[in-house]
Amino acid sequence: MSKPHAPRPGVEYEFDKLLISRDESRSFVTRLLVQRAEQGGWELARLRIAHDGTRRVVLRRKIIRQRQTMLFV
Repeated sequence: MSKPHAPRPGVEYEFDKLLISRDESRSFVTRLLVQRAEQGGWELARLRIAHDGTRRVVLRRKIIRQRQTMLFV
């Protein structure tokens, strides 16, 4: 996975890059991406299909930072 990237102030994403062979069927790739979205919270950021049929996929998901609360005792 690559480092976080902030396209807008206050929003951070982490990215995951996949390289999928041309031998994989379209339905397999669809199921794979749907599964990653439903179970891992990933969304499709970019999909490029090369001349040789290889798919380069970039997925992203938001990084949710929890604010630290100060406790006064």
